[in-house]
Amino acid sequence: MADRKLAAHLLRRATFGPTAAEIDAAAARDHGDVVAGLVFPKGADPVAPLPVFAADPYFGRTGMLSREQRAQARRAARDQLTHLAEGWLARMVRADHQLAEKLVFFWHGHWATSAQKVNSATLMAGQLATFRAHGRGDFALLAKAMLRDPALIFWLDGQRNTARGPNENLARELMELFTLGVGAYTEKDVKAAARALTGWTLDRDQGTAVFQPKRHAAGEHAVLDGTARDADSLADLLLRQHAHPVFLASRLWFRFGSGAPLPDATRDRMVAAYGSGRDVSAMLGTLLTDDQFEASGGQLVKQPVEWAVGALRQLGVAPTGKVAATVLNAIRRMGQVPLRPPSVGGWPAGTAWLTTSSLQVRMRAAAALGAALPDATADLLARGDAAARVDAIGRLLAVDAWTGRTRAALTGAAARPQRLVTLALISPEYAVH
Repeated sequence: MADRKLAAHLLRRATFGPTAAEIDAAAARDHGDVVAGLVFPKGADPVAPLPVFAADPYFGRTGMLSREQRAQARRAARDQLTHLAEGWLARMVRADHQLAEKLVFFWHGHWATSAQKVNSATLMAGQLATFRAHGRGDFALLAKAMLRDPALIFWLDGQRNTARGPNENLARELMELFTLGVGAYTEKDVKAAARALTGWTLDRDQGTAVFQPKRHAAGEHAVLDGTARDADSLADLLLRQHAHPVFLASRLWFRFGSGAPLPDATRDRMVAAYGSGRDVSAMLGTLLTDDQFEASGGQLVKQPVEWAVGALRQLGVAPTGKVAATVLNAIRRMGQVPLRPPSVGGWPAGTAWLTTSSLQVRMRAAAALGAALPDATADLLARGDAAARVDAIGRLLAVDAWTGRTRAALTGAAARPQRLVTLALISPEYAVH
């Protein structure tokens, strides 16, 4: 590649925050090989798996318990969900297959399901496992798995969707937010799709989705330009629509490319790569090698999770104990916490994250990270004169260049590594990538 700036841009988007060593290694390799290694990583990621929870005996059944038992169940569920969120943040920091893990986070925002209603670490962890298993290949496999996902079914009232009393929530969001986009279907299509999705309910003891034929509206239901008789045939029908690959390409571009509209030529290349096999990795790889992607530097505002996880990775701060709790609390106060998107539409993007209140939270979190610096990082930032230290923190945080104003502020703090880190983490240059 022999271009450190291009390598840094690629890795800022394709990871949760590249380290200086990762950028150096990528800059020494062929660009196409680097992208291929990110998109198609070899072997299993050796990072520790997420926590495993036993089936929740209280899930969906707290009405059968006493007041004290319900309170205990809620506390237990909350503690498990916190443990899962902290474990996932740690995995984001430590994963070798960074793009694969970032795709899991992308799908979490795409098929946005919140523990605020689901309230089960078992179900939420199961959904993350589905994203990890199916999120990089044939989108049809992912869509069909999600239509059987107990967390999504419960979140969108799929268990209430019966032949006698259809519930349209899941069908509507499936078309509008998950596969086709606004304007690609009619209300008649929603009603028919809802009938095709009837019959799924939850086994509350096992925390699994179960199909009950007696609750299903049998027969062929007219949707768009075809018919669907069940969840699988509905998924196949929706994914055959011209609107689907265009919609998915736009969603990927919006999170990995730019907040500006997807250029037509880039879109066409992404759609062609996606092909009849609906290959998510091929579509994403095409995005990451496109000229428009290479020109998109500085056009995305980091989400709070990206900001926090990137800082942990780049500074070498271990995501454990008090640090993990502090980071989780900080991103919660910034408006984004894993497992709890605000709605089925997922999280906002862009300047929505750059509010006065969020800056204050970032400043406190940045100070906490500065106080947790490992000795090696602190020693590195204490070497040389002020200019060298400002350059060093820029290299650590994968910032290509500081503006004159930011450099002046950092120079004034260079004598104190913790203060230097705090100011660098809240700088405009670190907020966007």
